[in-house]
Amino acid sequence: MDELAKNPEGLTAAQVAAYLDRIGAERPGRAGAAELARLQEAHLDAVPFENLSIHLGEPVVLEPAALLEKIVDRRRGGFCYELNGAFAALLSTLGYRVDLLAARVFDGAKPGPPFDHLALRVAADGRTWLVDVGFGRFARRPLLLDERGEQRDPAGVFTILPSGTADDLDVTLDGEPQYRLERRPHPLADFVPTCWWQTTSPDSPFARGTTCSRPAPDGGRITLTGARAGDSTRLLRTAPDGTRTEEVLAPDAALAAYHTHFGITLDRLPTAP
Repeated sequence: MDELAKNPEGLTAAQVAAYLDRIGAERPGRAGAAELARLQEAHLDAVPFENLSIHLGEPVVLEPAALLEKIVDRRRGGFCYELNGAFAALLSTLGYRVDLLAARVFDGAKPGPPFDHLALRVAADGRTWLVDVGFGRFARRPLLLDERGEQRDPAGVFTILPSGTADDLDVTLDGEPQYRLERRPHPLADFVPTCWWQTTSPDSPFARGTTCSRPAPDGGRITLTGARAGDSTRLLRTAPDGTRTEEVLAPDAALAAYHTHFGITLDRLPTAP
């Protein structure tokens, strides 16, 4: 069942307007594929992928109202469950049919646990598309879910192929596996247990250190990252050709960098273990 069917009211007109303002996009005149691509790119450029709540001691609440309050009102980012969960609510209200799909993120050649990631299946112009604004570096534009050849995107060359396991699909970028995607849709509540694990377990990569990242205007990427509590914050700049520079920031400079590069205003650095 899609998100609009579960929540027939969708977002209010004021919430839609505020969300579109947050990502710097105009309300589309139709729920088409070209319009979907523009919304996805706008979202990726405006809303960072970040896990700061875990290290600020803030709860991560997978409910539409809480997601909108964080991403739109507080102008923060989030990780996959939050970003794709909120974007699904916006797209559904704009007239798209949206399903939430579970995925298992690859660690080398091995896929992770179920519900490791949340991605979106969106219907537009008679086709179904993979939409993902919550995976960090990933496709800039929607990918066709029923296409088995190479799909070229500004982020690289993607393929979506049967995994050979059940009815799942493997998504690769430049030949490297990214995640294994289930085709059965789920309500947002199904992702709550794994989200809780991701935010609390010492084995979770999100609990081990901070990250805040978004595409850079030059086509590269800019990231603020830190390891465990007490470690320095590092500013990473990745050029389009993959060249990377790194700068270690003092605490005051790190707080300023969150605001300058991501529009995030913090009163303290996210360092809680």
